Amino acid sequence: MEDEATDAGSATATANDITATYTETADERVLSFDRNGATAAVAQNIDGYAMLKVRPTPNGDELERYYGFDMALDHVGELLDVAPHELPVPEPAEDMGM
Repeated sequence: MEDEATDAGSATATANDITATYTETADERVLSFDRNGATAAVAQNIDGYAMLKVRPTPNGDELERYYGFDMALDHVGELLDVAPHELPVPEPAEDMGM
């Protein structure tokens, strides 16, 4: 995996033709994925203790909620048609989930 950029509140990682971007808004921590135009996102409240929401895009409607980060990544893998272990995760997002 190759980390491309890390700034306060954001980071990007790329692997397996997938780009993962972690950002923080006033309300949420968001990890978004792009694979050849197909997208998915995982969001959690800014405090980092609520369930994870899987969305088709960073601002899209919630598809499902999960307690565990692994389960959320499984769903993202299904949406992007890749194995979850192929998804790059920038360091600031590694602690998402309960």
